Amino acid sequence: MINLRTSDGLTRSGHAAPPHLRTQEVGLDLLATAINEYAIFMLDLDGRVASWNPGAERLKGYRSDEIVGQHISLFYPPELLAETPPEWELEHAARTGYHQGEGWRVRKDGSRFWAHVVTAALRSSDGSLRGYAKVVRDDTEPRARLERSSERFTNLMGLTPVGIALFDESHRLARANDALCDLLGAGISELHDTRADDLLHPQDGLEPMIPRAPILDAPTHRVLKRTDSRPVHCDLRCTAAVQDDGRLFWLVAFQDITERHQRAEELHYQATHDSLTGLFNRRAVKELLNDLVRGPRADRVGVLFCDIDNFKRINDSLGHDAGDELVATLARRLQGGVPAGCTPARLSGDEFVVVCPDVEAVGGLETLAETVSGLLRTVVRLQSQQVQVSAAVGGAVLDGAGAYGEDLLRFADAAMYRAKRRGPGRVALADPGLAESINRQLRLEGELRDTIDNDGLVLHYQPVVDAAGAVVSAEALVRWMHPEHGLLPPDVFLPVAEQGGLMRDLDRWVLRTALRHAAAWPDVGGRPVGIAVNLAGLLPDDHGFTAEVTDAIAESGIDPNRVVLELVETVLVDLPPQPRRAMLDLVERGVRFAVDDFGTGYSSLARIKDLPAQIIKADRSFVADLGVGSRDLAVAQAVADLARALGCQSVAEGIETAEQFDLLRDVGIDVYQGFLFARPVPEAELTTLLVNGHPLPS
Repeated sequence: MINLRTSDGLTRSGHAAPPHLRTQEVGLDLLATAINEYAIFMLDLDGRVASWNPGAERLKGYRSDEIVGQHISLFYPPELLAETPPEWELEHAARTGYHQGEGWRVRKDGSRFWAHVVTAALRSSDGSLRGYAKVVRDDTEPRARLERSSERFTNLMGLTPVGIALFDESHRLARANDALCDLLGAGISELHDTRADDLLHPQDGLEPMIPRAPILDAPTHRVLKRTDSRPVHCDLRCTAAVQDDGRLFWLVAFQDITERHQRAEELHYQATHDSLTGLFNRRAVKELLNDLVRGPRADRVGVLFCDIDNFKRINDSLGHDAGDELVATLARRLQGGVPAGCTPARLSGDEFVVVCPDVEAVGGLETLAETVSGLLRTVVRLQSQQVQVSAAVGGAVLDGAGAYGEDLLRFADAAMYRAKRRGPGRVALADPGLAESINRQLRLEGELRDTIDNDGLVLHYQPVVDAAGAVVSAEALVRWMHPEHGLLPPDVFLPVAEQGGLMRDLDRWVLRTALRHAAAWPDVGGRPVGIAVNLAGLLPDDHGFTAEVTDAIAESGIDPNRVVLELVETVLVDLPPQPRRAMLDLVERGVRFAVDDFGTGYSSLARIKDLPAQIIKADRSFVADLGVGSRDLAVAQAVADLARALGCQSVAEGIETAEQFDLLRDVGIDVYQGFLFARPVPEAELTTLLVNGHPLPS
């Protein structure tokens, strides 16, 4: 075996090298001596130094007589030797011809430098491997410069993963990344030298884009203008810095939140508009009326309450689809026919409202009522049938100071009932005789109050199951056993309770009764069954809320860990400190809180994460249209992921099909509720169900 020669021209075996190899080595020696800026040295097959040029001596600190014959592992830091032995580089070079890499190396004095290393395999004319040549360059300073530059770049990019711009002292754009150019639909040449404020859309407002102080922790919402004039909603972060020449510049980062903003607007729209007609809903009407009655012309504000004649008969005979078509048709007629400035709205199935900010401007309340009555008196073609339609219309204006928008709705509602009693398509206006209608409402409220006081209400329970179909809890649902009308569902009498201020008393009765029932329920599979109670009148911000709940628990003897109190999302957001403390006090005792109808409110995720709730209950509207690839399925997935991230349990309600159940189970929803598993049943039937078990539907 022939080895590379040592510094004296001999091979390590002590014999003279063959002429062809010595010629190659002499050429390499001359080259190594000439290129003194690089460390160039040869290795034998064992990885030991066979030659050493002046550049290598200067870079590594070893003289030739000190290093020849030493193994290259001498140049590697201990931690690198443990991670990647140097022989690996030689093996790679032998296989591929060369190896290129970089890393820390050690000098004779123990100091380190960052090395760029090329290792080449040396072969004789017959192709046999004879050794290796290494070329090493000291890249310590270039690497340091690169790290400094990289750090500046990282700081810049770290502000946001999206658009970045650099503005000079005059707030003119000097540089922008591709993401910002894409965001604005413009090239850098178009954006260069543009004033920051000229990038803002007219929707944004008058505040300058570049602030007086940096914006890092909390981004500001700004609206940029694309070259096609479309608005782009962004979260903006900004910081000031000084360039090497001492000039001030501003780094501004833009995160595109247009989709998020549109989703928020969609959620707000859904919260304030009727899904079938696109008209304002009850919530929006109340907000509008409350604003108007606080205005300078409150005495001119008028409301019309409209109820479609014989709507139930149309629904029953032609079906709900025909009923929806009729409602949508009448809504379009109202939208296109009411006087300018008036706002039509839909409160419920067949109830419309028209709000007028100034009845004098439209010829008076009676004229407006007749106009609207005419719009609702028409012939509509439904399922190949011509259907004559009309509506009872009641109108009211404020009578006296200190009234609320809700009062206007009540007065108009009472007038509408008066019109309905007169016959189809009639109009009635509120007058002193309105007392009769109000008395009727008061009688209903009185009946309900007596029923609550005398335990005349009944509770039905709907089971909540886990993924295996086992009952884990049940939701209490109140019914009114009316002496004349029979068993009334909550949507019939809850409006009476709301208008009569009975919701707190109703909640108190439901809570105490439900806990008393649940305390006697049998376990399922060795686990106690929880009880969920909806609260709409007994709320955390009420004085004595904690005492009401703890007293009900104590009287029933139920374990607090079985109790779930459901509150709608809008009640839970922006809780003042005292109600929050009340909830946390109950949580410490074992009670859990659920965010009911999650997704129908308008709270942000940032606010949801701070809620003192342990359960998130997705609104049934997200379940109704579930399907593979649907947006509602994505929302359900988001609810499950959000609940999991917050350490909460996720619940889906309104499940009616096995497909819905399978999809929700696949996205990770924890527990389930709906007609697929069980309808609400009386307490005795629920007890039987718990004893006999609740098999998963096939």
